[in-house]
Amino acid sequence: MTQIAAQLFTIRDFTKTRADFAASMAKIRDIGYRAVQVSQIGDITDADVKRICDDNGLTICNTHASVDLLQSDPDAVIKQHRLWDCRHVAIGGMPLENRGSETGFRRFAEIANQIGERLAAAGLSFSYHNHSFEFIKFGAVSGLELIFDETDPRYVQAELDTYWIQHGGADPVAWIERMTGRMPVIHLKDMVMLPSADGGQPQQAMAEVGKGNMNFAGILEACQRIGVEWYAVEQDICQRDPFESLAISYRNLRAMGLS
Repeated sequence: MTQIAAQLFTIRDFTKTRADFAASMAKIRDIGYRAVQVSQIGDITDADVKRICDDNGLTICNTHASVDLLQSDPDAVIKQHRLWDCRHVAIGGMPLENRGSETGFRRFAEIANQIGERLAAAGLSFSYHNHSFEFIKFGAVSGLELIFDETDPRYVQAELDTYWIQHGGADPVAWIERMTGRMPVIHLKDMVMLPSADGGQPQQAMAEVGKGNMNFAGILEACQRIGVEWYAVEQDICQRDPFESLAISYRNLRAMGLS
């Protein structure tokens, strides 16, 4: 089975209805993907999502769920994931109210432990997806270090995002190695410098894997060393048609040796 998955957040504008979702999954399959991460789709029944993915030979390897739902109705999340034959649940970021202080980060770690323990009891994993705001420093320790230092690895795992780690001024390879035994899924996107529209300083931008400046040889080697299960391609902002972006990343990852 291929380890490369398409993070559906990338094509969120094309998954708002059942018909659009079905057409988009056919496009994903035709690119070559055989797995998807379900995130920010429209009001489509869980049964229809499963049926459409099955019809296109797509495994649902991971999801993004909301903290609110995971706290208020974890049984609904568990039921959904069992229907989808999906073991991995993640959240896309911590609540806004927890982001501004060390106390907020520590409080979020408590919440994450509680969520993860409940999911673990049901046979599911729970992971945290970073952006760059977590690299705020509280003394000598970053917020992201606090999250993972203050949570139990049995209950809270990582869904590191390569672009956002680099954006936060940290080393993706070092962070991947730090998450040994604690990261079933990684998010892959590249970083490129683009000229500014007004002729000023070039600006950082998201790019397809292999089209930017990040050390993907080192990133993939580190992922394989620590046992990453799924490599999810995600590009929040694309400079071209998002399906084409997903196709470029897929082809480049295959050329880098991922199957």
